[in-house]
Amino acid sequence: MAKNLEISVLLDFYGEMLTAKQRDFLDLYYNEDLSLAEIAENEGITRQGVRDSIKRAEAQLFDMEGKLHLSKRFSELKDGLGEIEECADKIFDYNLNHSLSREINDNVARIKSLAEYLSEQ
Repeated sequence: MAKNLEISVLLDFYGEMLTAKQRDFLDLYYNEDLSLAEIAENEGITRQGVRDSIKRAEAQLFDMEGKLHLSKRFSELKDGLGEIEECADKIFDYNLNHSLSREINDNVARIKSLAEYLSEQ
């Protein structure tokens, strides 16, 4: 995963655990694509001060992910739900072409509905 995307994802998971300034600086730098100089000018501090704050915040995000693994688990869950939906599609197709069981179709529809619901959570 590219660093910018990785930081943005970690910020979504752990951003509330950072200070408001750290969260704002990361958002401006990674999501809004402002330069260190632009952020420093807007905040009335030095470019080095912004950089230091961003580096500390990045380290905290990676440390939290290293301990909690929320982002990794979320990604694995999302991948697993995608696989469940693919399997349900294959079962539906097989049933359509071979046995035409209403019970199988109903169960496939339920599986797909649950997987879709869980992927939206």
